[in-house]
Amino acid sequence: MNRKNSWVVFLLIGVLFNSGAVILSSTLLATASASESQPQGQILPIAAKTNIKGQIIELEVAQTPEQQATGLMFRDSLPDNRGMLFSFDTPQVTSFWMKNVSISLDMIFLYQGKVKAIAANVPPCTTNPCPVYGPKTIIDQVIELRGGRAKELGLKVNDLVQIEFLAQSSEH
Repeated sequence: MNRKNSWVVFLLIGVLFNSGAVILSSTLLATASASESQPQGQILPIAAKTNIKGQIIELEVAQTPEQQATGLMFRDSLPDNRGMLFSFDTPQVTSFWMKNVSISLDMIFLYQGKVKAIAANVPPCTTNPCPVYGPKTIIDQVIELRGGRAKELGLKVNDLVQIEFLAQSSEH
């Protein structure tokens, strides 16, 4: 290959890399813009389950503060056999809100496996500030289910709800 041809090949490679970078940059920018305008809800691994009145409910476990803060925000549905579990190392009086949640939820407040309160069919937040829901008593876990599910299951205050944490696989 002579010197002139080498220069042309080098120039073409440079143009291709630069074009690729522009395409990649605009794709990333479009993806970032789309995710900002339409946030996606988090879907956590099933890490626990419970048997409520003969029905197995698989639980996504919100473990980190970020996962707990996001909860079921931006989700547009929740299957009947699925819920989200929030556990607190230190039992506390707590409350939940429905900011950025687009579906109605049942919130089941537990202390030592006993149902202390149920906030049933809590609607999505449409006001600012959002209302908060929770008993004025100490709890150590909260399960969120699809709105109306607790009633369908016949769940009541003082019922026992045992959570079984599943072994985590070390394979990825």
